[in-house]
Amino acid sequence: MATGISTYLGNSWMNALGNATAFSVAEVYVKLHIGDPGSAGTANPATETSRKVASFSAASAGGLTSDADVSWTNIAGSQDATHFTCFDASTAGNFLFSGAIVAGAFTAGDTYTISSGNLTVSLTLAS
Repeated sequence: MATGISTYLGNSWMNALGNATAFSVAEVYVKLHIGDPGSAGTANPATETSRKVASFSAASAGGLTSDADVSWTNIAGSQDATHFTCFDASTAGNFLFSGAIVAGAFTAGDTYTISSGNLTVSLTLAS
């Protein structure tokens, strides 16, 4: 898996659509990775292990865009974040989706921020 939605999320959406199964996520938590996080969202974790809450504006044209900064303060180690994952809990929980990060280097003790509007999730819609 390069990046994208998880099997859990895909199956949950399909069951909500085809089987009238309720599905919602109360909060989305972002975690940093130093390589492809893989299909379970657990490979190549950054030394900064905490997950931070992200919020999104209303979906439009098949996409979501963050509407607030996501920040890690006093970051645990010096690395280059290349990917992120999103989960439905601050620890454990279900892996939702992953993506790539551009220019994600950070130094121990620094604050690392994904600025509002720079965390996006999109689906390809039929035209």
